[in-house]
Amino acid sequence: MGEATVKTLEDQTATPSPMVDEDAEAPRSRFARFKDLRSPRRPRIWFEILLIAVSYWTYSLIRNAVPEQKTQALKNADWIWDAEKAIGLAFEESVNHAVNSVTWLIVGMNYYYATLHFIVTIGVLVWLYRWHPGRYAAARLVLFATTGVALVGYYLYPLAPPRLMNGQNFIDTVLVHETWGSMASGDLKNMSNQYAAMPSMHIGWSLWCGLIIFALASTPWAKILGALYPMATLIVIVATANHFWLDAVGGIICLAFGFALSYAWYRALPHQLPKLPINDRAPKRLRQPRAWTSQ
Repeated sequence: MGEATVKTLEDQTATPSPMVDEDAEAPRSRFARFKDLRSPRRPRIWFEILLIAVSYWTYSLIRNAVPEQKTQALKNADWIWDAEKAIGLAFEESVNHAVNSVTWLIVGMNYYYATLHFIVTIGVLVWLYRWHPGRYAAARLVLFATTGVALVGYYLYPLAPPRLMNGQNFIDTVLVHETWGSMASGDLKNMSNQYAAMPSMHIGWSLWCGLIIFALASTPWAKILGALYPMATLIVIVATANHFWLDAVGGIICLAFGFALSYAWYRALPHQLPKLPINDRAPKRLRQPRAWTSQ
């Protein structure tokens, strides 16, 4: 009776294992990898330092390699000035002369123009890296895209700053007050393309800083400073005769392009992304796949 009830392995009906269609799975895995690339990740400090250094070096190299088309740049400056006069908004010369009459103020603006452009931008990047790592990559992409498209503007539309115009009464405040200010003045002028004024990256970068601070800062005073920073920068670039206000419009357009590109890639604006990357929000013990063992 025992033999009748015992089934051997040969008597059992085997259940066929499901077949895996590798060709069908391959596109899905590739899509998953692509989706993963678009997900915010925690930035790596040494990679970011290297990336920023190489990117700025490349930006400076290309910007200064753009031909200094002096004749065309001066013609474009005359056109800009005439256009501003036609609409009744040619106020740069009045601001330049008024601020230049207050020595301590214009000297301070010269140093503001030369230093804060870099200090504040790097400071905001460090702040994002430390306190908003999930938003860092998207915000950095905005900045890089803004700067990259500005290079196209320098190439296509050479423009002399107001202080270099012929037949006008603008004051080069760096030369007059003998301060270390613009890379395009004094002994440093040969190190920088003097006819790359459109668009203004002082405005592009300062507005990027201001918007990021205003959107993400938790204290009211920081939000106020974020809002005031690009406004102060606009006054400085005009008062020092380094830019027309229309150059600022060019910088804003470049920044809009940067935000649009970042939004297309991450499907959200930087401040709309999570503060921490997804893999940082789970406890460490849950980040690694669990090892299953048979008992």
